[in-house]
Amino acid sequence: MASKQPDLKTPKARKASITFVFLVVLIDMVGFGIIMPVLPKLITEITGDSLSAAAVVAGWLAFAYAVMQFFFGPIIGNLSDRFGRRPVLLGALGGYAIAFALMGFAPTLFWLFVARIVAGIMGASFSTAYAYVADVSPPEKRSQNFGLIGAAFGLGFIIGPALGGLLGDYDLRLPFFVASALAAVNLIFGFFMLEESLTKDKRRPFQFARANAFVALKGLTGQNRVVIWYAVALLIWMIGHIVYPIVFAFYGIEAFGWSMRMVGLALALVGVGAALVQGLLIRYLIPKIGERKAVIIGAVSMAISTIFYVVAGPDQGWLIFIAIPIGALQGLFQPSISGLMSRAVSDDTQGELQGAVASLQSTGSVIGPPLFTAVFAYFTVASAPLYLPGAPFGLAGLIALVALAVFLRGYALHCTSDEVVPPPDAKPAAL
Repeated sequence: MASKQPDLKTPKARKASITFVFLVVLIDMVGFGIIMPVLPKLITEITGDSLSAAAVVAGWLAFAYAVMQFFFGPIIGNLSDRFGRRPVLLGALGGYAIAFALMGFAPTLFWLFVARIVAGIMGASFSTAYAYVADVSPPEKRSQNFGLIGAAFGLGFIIGPALGGLLGDYDLRLPFFVASALAAVNLIFGFFMLEESLTKDKRRPFQFARANAFVALKGLTGQNRVVIWYAVALLIWMIGHIVYPIVFAFYGIEAFGWSMRMVGLALALVGVGAALVQGLLIRYLIPKIGERKAVIIGAVSMAISTIFYVVAGPDQGWLIFIAIPIGALQGLFQPSISGLMSRAVSDDTQGELQGAVASLQSTGSVIGPPLFTAVFAYFTVASAPLYLPGAPFGLAGLIALVALAVFLRGYALHCTSDEVVPPPDAKPAAL
C-alpha cells in the first residue's frame, strides 16, 4: 500500500496525526504493561527459583531487551528518515505480535530471552513515534506534544497492568496472548489509517555509518555542547527511572505479599498519575513555568517518593499509595528535556536525534536492570545483612538528583550559548 503524502501543516491535520500516534503508542504500552504483574510468577514457574533469584533473571531479560534497543535505535531512526515513519511503525507492530506470542508459549528461559530480543528490536521504533510528532509539531509545541506521547505510556500502564493482573489470576500465560492480539489489531488499524508524516523532499539516503549506535551517539554530541549536557542528564535519569518497570512487581510481592491483581492495581495507579501529568498538566504547566522548573519538579518529586518505598514496613503497603501521586510529577522530566533537545537541532535530523536519544535511553536500560535487581536480591535473600526490599528505589532517588545537577549545568549553558536559540524563559548565568 503506497504511503500518502498529506498536508500536515494545518493545526487540524497535525492534531489528527498526533492523536493517531498517541493511539499507536497506547496500544503498544497496554501490550507491554499487561505482562508486568505476571512476569515474576512466570519466571519462578519456569526456573523453580526463589523470588530474589527470579528478579535477577528479570534483570537480565531486560538487559537483553535494552541491548537490542541500543543497537537498533539509530538504525530504525535512520530508516525512518529514509523511507518514512509509516512503514517503520507498522513493521514494529508485526514484530511485537510475534514476540508476545513467543513469551506466551515459552517453555524455557531460552525462549523467554529469544522473545525479549525480538521485542527489543521492535521496541526501538518508539524513536520513530517521537520523530513523527516532531515532524508535525511546530518547535514551540514539541515539549507539550512529546508529553502527550508520554501520556500514552501512562494510560498503557493503567489498562495494561490492571488487565494483566486480572487475566493472570485466571491463567498465567493468557496476558501474553492478549498482548500479541492487541499488537496485531493495531497493525491492521495502522495499515489502513496511518498517514506518512515525512514528505519525500525531506528524506535522506540511508547510511550504515550514521546508523551505527556509537556513531549516532557521537553525532549527537557533535551537534553542540548544549545537547551533550542534556543527553548525559537524560542517560542518568533513565538509569534511575527504569527501577519502576523492573523491580516494582517483585517489590510488591516481597515486601507486602501482594497478589498479581494487587500489583496490577498499584501499577495502574502509577499509570493514572503519569497520564494526568504528561497528558494534561504538562501542556499547561510548561508554558507557564518553562522547561527548567518542570525538570526540577520532576527530579525532586521522584527523589521524595522513593523514600516511602525504602521506609515502608511489611504492614505499611498503604505508604506506596502516598508515594505514587508524589512520584507522578517525575513525568515532567523527560518530555521537557526532549523538547529542549529537539529545538537545539535542525529539522532534517529529527529522526537521527530521536534514534540517538533512544540509544541513550537503552544505555540506561542496559545498566539499570542488572543493577537494581542485584540490589534487590542482595537485600532480600535469607543471608542479607539488612532486609530492605526498597533499597533499589532509594538508589534510584539518588540517581535522579544527579541527573538534575547535570541538567542544570546544561541549561545554564543553553541560556548563554550562541550555538542555539536560548529557551524562552532563559536567564543568563541562572542555575
